[in-house]
Amino acid sequence: MPLPPTSRRGFIRFAGTSAAGAILSPKAAHAQPQSPSTLPNTAPSTTTPLAHVNLLQGTNSTGSFSRGNTLPLVALPHGMAHWTIQSQEDTSWFFRPADNRCQGLRCTHQLSPWLPDYGYATFLPFTGNPDADASRRSSSYRADQLILAPHQLKLHLERYRCAVSLIPTERCCLLEMTFEDNGTAGLLLEMPGKDAAFHTDQTSRTVLGTTHINDGAVPANFATFYAVRFDRTISSISIQPRENSQVAFIRFHTDASRPVIARIATSFISPDQAWHNLTTELGEKPSSVVLQDAAAAWDHQLSAAQVQGGSPDQRTIFYSSLYRASLFPRIWYEKDATGNPIHYSPYTGSITPGVMYADHGYWDVYRAWYPLMSILYPNRLAEILQAWVNVSKEGGWMPQFPSPGYRACMTGSLIDAVFGDAACKDLTGFDMEGAYTALHRHATQPGDPDKGYGRRGIEYYMRLGYIPNDKVHQATVETLDCAYGDLCIAQVAKSLGKTKDAVFFLQRSANWRNVFDPTTKFMRGRNADGSWLRPFDPFTWGSPYVEGSAWQHRWAVPHDIDGLAAAMGGPQPFTNQLEAMLALQPIFRVGVYGEEIHEMSEMAAANFGQYAHSNQPVHHALYLFAAAGKPSRTQFFARRVINELYTVDDFPGDEDTGSMAAWYILSALGFYPPTPGRAAYVLGSPIFERANLRSDSGQTFTITAPGNSENTPYVKAVAINNNPHNSVWLDHHILRNDAELRFTMSPSSQHIDDPFA
Repeated sequence: MPLPPTSRRGFIRFAGTSAAGAILSPKAAHAQPQSPSTLPNTAPSTTTPLAHVNLLQGTNSTGSFSRGNTLPLVALPHGMAHWTIQSQEDTSWFFRPADNRCQGLRCTHQLSPWLPDYGYATFLPFTGNPDADASRRSSSYRADQLILAPHQLKLHLERYRCAVSLIPTERCCLLEMTFEDNGTAGLLLEMPGKDAAFHTDQTSRTVLGTTHINDGAVPANFATFYAVRFDRTISSISIQPRENSQVAFIRFHTDASRPVIARIATSFISPDQAWHNLTTELGEKPSSVVLQDAAAAWDHQLSAAQVQGGSPDQRTIFYSSLYRASLFPRIWYEKDATGNPIHYSPYTGSITPGVMYADHGYWDVYRAWYPLMSILYPNRLAEILQAWVNVSKEGGWMPQFPSPGYRACMTGSLIDAVFGDAACKDLTGFDMEGAYTALHRHATQPGDPDKGYGRRGIEYYMRLGYIPNDKVHQATVETLDCAYGDLCIAQVAKSLGKTKDAVFFLQRSANWRNVFDPTTKFMRGRNADGSWLRPFDPFTWGSPYVEGSAWQHRWAVPHDIDGLAAAMGGPQPFTNQLEAMLALQPIFRVGVYGEEIHEMSEMAAANFGQYAHSNQPVHHALYLFAAAGKPSRTQFFARRVINELYTVDDFPGDEDTGSMAAWYILSALGFYPPTPGRAAYVLGSPIFERANLRSDSGQTFTITAPGNSENTPYVKAVAINNNPHNSVWLDHHILRNDAELRFTMSPSSQHIDDPFA
């Protein structure tokens, strides 16, 4: 059976020849990994959390094996414009750290190499007469001189003898170019698309560029606009067409004693708006002030969690993860002349008042990223949630995978969990009633899942109580996602006083039982006539599952952990099966995929059996031990994952816009949300001696674990505000009340389970 465009791999396969040719470039897929010891030190010389961020973590990846599948993105938190190095073209893996080549500094909007970039452009300082071809024009740089920090990119183009510094703002950047020789030099600007266009205004020393490049999920009138203003006269500009792009060679006179400054702005609205963004964000600020502002923005963002203790590597991983968790979703709105937010709607094609965000896949991020935001950045989260409500008002439906508009990718309507979590945590600052209207709609009416909205198979779900495998691809997971989503919608209904609706959705959330086979005690595919899909092999990946097998999706009832444990025979058989998952060999059969996909490879490369931390479905599973009365096993295995699967160079698999990072952050702090949509966390094993959390709403929360070390993974006792806490559960509202959570750690697991049973 071919893959539909509802998984990332399926999307690529069905995206057309241009996307497939780019993504599946053999050269990209089989690049050799670079030894971490050869990667540059990217930390700036400062003692703030910013000093610990490694932008190269996760970048040493390919299509066949992911160590994060990340880019070294220079941007402000949630910035609309991301900036990076392009070392390859015609591939979504367009930066590879081993290349030490720069084809240009790229403004990118790519959220993952599994989804194509859009609205991008490439900038390259040059001397002489380079070729327009990206490979032929490229310059080497020395890795030991490369500086990559969230707030600045610096490198030296050896071929062109030019020192380059790029400093970001939310929608712009300041590009400083210091050429070693006097004379004539230039800036190459490549806009993708045969219809890309340039306009030069000599009076204002500005070049405007427009590109329409996209890969769907936008209206027909979509465009990205660039404005580039120089600090000196443009002596000439020439345009050279390539097969699928237009390249502008912008030349000017240089003085070795004075750098050339280019101020670059972006907009999704218009050239005039790009100019407005340039004026308001950069103006005439010197580079030192722009740099200071960018560093201050990141210091403020990262200081929301200040940790003490742990190893230097653990602090690097922690703050690198917090950086990753602060990039997406991207701001999609701009400011009008009065300072009010407006945006080009990727749902209607119109300029619309209000906030908007883009580029987030709920399938990945609902599990840990949104709960993390509710703790550290509730004000930002409220604005993001209002953006999703705005989507439903502009397009009529909640999005499934906004990138930047409606896109069909992965399963379920897991935005349900996003709002369910906000509702039970009493988050305000957005239109909850508007959110409920849209959630209720996709939970009770057919949408168009192939276009990126609505639940797939909802008609069957409402009639049968499950989604049949012989009618809908990946049906078991679609059913489980619907049942969990129903619990989350019930939480929203409850918060709004809609008691009847809350009862309806709560009752329907038990539909997971309709795909649970009491004989095998696995979730299984079921046909429309009620029969089970046969033969059954718990090691076969793909439909009726997604990016996993029956083992990885066995635990997908986060909203009814007690019910799932009872269905497996009780807490002891339940935890026995968790142990079995971790002890088994990492066997996999490729199933409908027809080939070994990277998640299979990554699971096989780890020593965790069928626990495939390289992908999100199992991310809550280790915390189920504690929920079932075995907290010592949660503590043991969570520490193992922290210590063995995350390094300063690598993530365990695709990082996925903050999801893999958020798991680490929360687990390192000592708790994790197994059920987004319930205002509670399960305690784990903190790795630091102290963590001071400060939310963007001003509240603080302190976590202490005196004497904690790598040799004390077990929790002997817990206290909240010096009062004994004899439960593995931690209420979210405690985190909002300036409290102290104190762990007493132990090197031994003896008697650990007793106080929490």
